[in-house]
This record gives sequence, structure tokens and C-alpha cells, in this order.
Amino acid sequence: MNRQSMPHLTYRVALTLSGGLLLSGLLGEGAIAQTSYENAPRPLTGNFLVEAKPILPKPGVLQPTTTPLPVAEPIAAPQETPTRLMLRLGERRVEVYRGETLAASYPVAVGKPGWETPTGEFEVLSTVVDPGWTSPFTNEVVPPGPNSPLGDRWIAFWTDGENMIGFHGTPNRDSVGQAASHGCVRMYNEHIRELFELVQIGTPVTVVL
Repeated sequence: MNRQSMPHLTYRVALTLSGGLLLSGLLGEGAIAQTSYENAPRPLTGNFLVEAKPILPKPGVLQPTTTPLPVAEPIAAPQETPTRLMLRLGERRVEVYRGETLAASYPVAVGKPGWETPTGEFEVLSTVVDPGWTSPFTNEVVPPGPNSPLGDRWIAFWTDGENMIGFHGTPNRDSVGQAASHGCVRMYNEHIRELFELVQIGTPVTVVL
């Protein structure tokens, strides 16, 4: 190892004469040992030994060479205001709330006598784009398209385990605002498309008279 590659160390030097400690001190790298005991009593006679031991830094106490950066406080993501739906059967309207703020209101058709839309607290169960329809009476299947009784979108919020009730579009625009369905909530196709974008699975739905 050449001198340039050696670490810079400080040495503690002890001068012992005939087994007795005569002089001790610190000796830096590159210093001449003789200069550390120039003031020793003279003459120096007898057998003596010079011991040089490096002074190493204590483990675990390394000092930073730069000022540590301050710890950044995490920025909490803003919480989205929850959306909920309020279906008012008597008014034939569904209202969209963001928190306590009314964000939108749409006219609807509701269940006719004998097929009333159920009241209570529900939540969105499923959503479908361009749904087809199967008649619960004849099992006739109507594919998605302009003639589908479910229109452009389907948003289910009630089930008995077999049948479902939900919001959907309709090709029968004249029925909106009436009690005309078999329990479902009909909307104009342009409105159900808007409502579809405002809800998700689990969105609360409250139905009142």
C-alpha cells in the first residue's frame, strides 16, 4: 500500500523507559516521533520502547458531512364527496346528490298500480352498457339496440334473487313522467347515459313515496 492510499489516522504514542511510562501523547500522520518527546527529561538512557497505536473513530458515531434534509410531510389525497340517489315516486324524479348538494335531477317513469316500485334503502348492484332484454312473461329475447325496452343503459338497485329492478332508458319516451312500468324506473336515453357516469357499484339509492 503506498502512502497516498493509506487512510489518514492519528496515533497515540507512548514512550516507556525500563518498563516505566515516561511520556505519552498524540502523533498525527506524517509527524516525526522525536518531536513528541523533545521535552522529556534528558538524557534518555536505558532500554526504551515507543508504542504507536492508531486512534480509530468509535463505531456508530459517524457525523454527517452535510445538513440533513427536512422530512417531507405526506400530502393527504382529497377525499371525493360521496354520491347518492334519491328517487321520489310521487314527483316522478330521481335526484343526484354530492354530499348534501343537489347535483342533478331527472324525470322518470315508475311502476304502475300492482307493479309499484319498491321503497326503502338500496344500493347500485350492477351496471350494463347497451343491455338486451328478456321478457319475464314470454321469455322473448330482445337484443341491444334502439328497440330494446331497456334503452342505452341499465343500473340495477333491487333484486329478489331472481328478478331485478333498476333505472334504464326507454324507446317509449311518452311514458317518462308516468306510472307506467313493471316496477323499473324509465328515463330518457340521454339522461340515463348521464346518470350512468355519476354512479358506481355500491352507490346508495333511497326510494320514497
